[in-house]
Amino acid sequence: MKKSNYRKFLLLWSGELISAIGGGLSSFGLGVYVFNLTESAGSMALVTLLAFLPTLLLSAPAGVLADRYDRRLLMMIGDALSALGLIYILICMMTGGAQLYQICIGVFISSVFSSLLEPSYKATVTDLLTPEEYSKASGMVSLAGSARYLISPMLSGLLLEFGDIRLLLIIDICTFFLTTVCTAVVRNGLEMKKAELAEPFLKSFREGWRAVTGNQGVLILIIVSSVMTCFMGAIQILSEPMILSFTDSKTLGIGETVCAVGMLISSILLGVRGIKRKYVLTLCLSLAIAGAAMIGFGGWENIYIICVFGFLFFFMLPLANNCLDYLVRINIDADKQGRTWGLKTADTRTDRLTSTTSEVCLHGS
Repeated sequence: MKKSNYRKFLLLWSGELISAIGGGLSSFGLGVYVFNLTESAGSMALVTLLAFLPTLLLSAPAGVLADRYDRRLLMMIGDALSALGLIYILICMMTGGAQLYQICIGVFISSVFSSLLEPSYKATVTDLLTPEEYSKASGMVSLAGSARYLISPMLSGLLLEFGDIRLLLIIDICTFFLTTVCTAVVRNGLEMKKAELAEPFLKSFREGWRAVTGNQGVLILIIVSSVMTCFMGAIQILSEPMILSFTDSKTLGIGETVCAVGMLISSILLGVRGIKRKYVLTLCLSLAIAGAAMIGFGGWENIYIICVFGFLFFFMLPLANNCLDYLVRINIDADKQGRTWGLKTADTRTDRLTSTTSEVCLHGS
């Protein structure tokens, strides 16, 4: 029977939670800085593109690396070297102010090394836990991800009352090294994965692809995940101009927070209890309710009705994602988990890239 390392998972998760909050601080601060510097929504969109595009393109190869090398070591390397891009931006700011091209370079460097993280992190969860703990862990992972959007903007506003963008960057840089230490502690005592270099890289990548496409159930789950993230991006992109057509930006901000709280609450519930059985039924019901909520969301020009349906939509997303994660984990061999999560991560990154670029363009204008 597989041994549980739940305490190690909690330590690893805590580091990722802190890192997510720190990343949100930098993202918020750099967005404000770039817009004040250039007064251009296009410049903000360019920075966002460079922040997500390398991770989108490199997630699948990073998944192959996660299956060939020590996953915890890859996470440590990715976290530590991701700080280099922010350190470069911070140095530029302290020596006369960072220009747009310097910010782009720093963000690109940070994103390239960050691409190592998510496939290794998701595969490490499988390494550490038993199948009975996957659902609960998935809820906690969703909770950590939502902290970037729920905690960081509010915290950034408070910190900017006492300092400037440099303070936010320094805090984020410190979180990178804190996460690296947490990962090192988790790595200590676990069996080290030996590098598997006998198999060519491209062959290893193709095997990961076949592991997904060769299992019809897993392939359907990946397609469902892609469709779900596409719809999530659509509602994020289209909701803002729709709401602004009949109300102001302050009401929009309050409405977005109310909707996002739905994701926070369901993530907390999943983190506490998890889903014990009937994953396929739960997946079908959560997707059906989320679809109905999308219809209701766009049905009335009433902010209260929109908030109710938006809350319901985002409440259902962690439930659906929890079931998707669990079903993928139990149907893919552990030695191919990194490649699978690399391919699945690429879908998620596409959605984040689209929705975030749209958001900065809208607010910038």
